[in-house]
Amino acid sequence: MSKTDQKLFHYLQTYLTDRRKALFKEVLSKRTRHFTVVTEDVYQLHNTSAVMRTCDVFGIQDLYVVEEKLGKRIDKEIAMGAQKWVTLHRKDNINNCMEDLKQKGYQLIATTPHNDSTYLHDFDVTKKAAFFFGKESYGLSDTVLEQADGFLKIPMYGFTESLNISVSAAIILQDVVTRLKQTDIAWQLSEAEKFDIEMEWMKRTIKSQKEIVERFMKDKKV
Repeated sequence: MSKTDQKLFHYLQTYLTDRRKALFKEVLSKRTRHFTVVTEDVYQLHNTSAVMRTCDVFGIQDLYVVEEKLGKRIDKEIAMGAQKWVTLHRKDNINNCMEDLKQKGYQLIATTPHNDSTYLHDFDVTKKAAFFFGKESYGLSDTVLEQADGFLKIPMYGFTESLNISVSAAIILQDVVTRLKQTDIAWQLSEAEKFDIEMEWMKRTIKSQKEIVERFMKDKKV
């Protein structure tokens, strides 16, 4: 990080209450990029928004939204503020998204009740994983299913063989995050990542932050 960024960081902190600064530190200490979530052309807007809220609840910092066919926005009412805290990556091509995740060291895990899927309780949480969730009616594309490193399913015992994706995401993330934190894996964010994310959080939450930053630069406090 540059000296300018450091000075701007501390300057923006003067606009936060001690309680908000402490809360940011506490939440960041529990955030992880060991797991991430990908939604592929999810038709129902509220489902993507609900998944974003789920990511925030369980400490998942990144959500990848692939919209090859369906361009949409995040429903702020459903996300209930989660759009401020979760890093959203919008992608318009599933292959590019998968390649990006592979380069970041993630194994690609397709969530599906079919195929030779691993049951959730048997899933190895020690490896970095990107969990893919597909369309409400048709599931994941053949592209994802053919290139996935593994398949994952939630044990179900009734007549219904699938769950709403926001429900599936909540069940999976609660399980894998809980088990991850019981391991010795270094799942926490780096100090540099915490700095960058907290900077973004401040910019998203401080009223008139654009004008404040411009005034900071103009006054040459750097």
